[in-house]
Amino acid sequence: MTDSTAAPAPQPDRIVPDTKDWTWVLSEPCPECGFVAADVEVAAVGEAVRGSLPRWRAVLGRPDVAARPDPRTWSPLEYGAHVRDVFRVFDERLALILIEDDPLFANWDQDAAALEGDYAHQDPPAVADELERAGRAVAARFDAVAPSDEGRGGRRSNGSVFTVRTLGQYFLHDVVHHLHDVRASPGEPDRGADRGVTRR
Repeated sequence: MTDSTAAPAPQPDRIVPDTKDWTWVLSEPCPECGFVAADVEVAAVGEAVRGSLPRWRAVLGRPDVAARPDPRTWSPLEYGAHVRDVFRVFDERLALILIEDDPLFANWDQDAAALEGDYAHQDPPAVADELERAGRAVAARFDAVAPSDEGRGGRRSNGSVFTVRTLGQYFLHDVVHHLHDVRASPGEPDRGADRGVTRR
């Protein structure tokens, strides 16, 4: 007699949580991806996000999209699901900062979200569609920011303080950096990730 119950999908190795405080990218170029956050204007964020979307769709269409380069590094699929959720989280944070005075953002643990959302086993075409919708939504919200609102502030749960301007800079670095993470090979130039932004 055979057991007709399907075996559970194998669980990937746990990723070591990233505990670094990446707010330093607001004051100096990122040595890994080359992004210069301090040069980014709020008005450029939306177009830069939209420019990244075809590249993310191409990444999520790779035949090996679910394969990790090593056991403790996210696969392109996991990175794509993460960026989709980054779009959603920062859309919420931008909306909050524009309607409340000095709001405290809800805590978001990206590593816990990856496990709870089972990023490793999500459907790549669905993630690509969701990422595009979320990216266009957050891009439109940045497009609509009035210059007089760029100095409005909000706080992260760890005490980091952001203005609309620095929130956009910090957010866009995350998007660009993860495109660098998922480039096809270590020697491949990171073309197109910097549309509408400054790199060196």
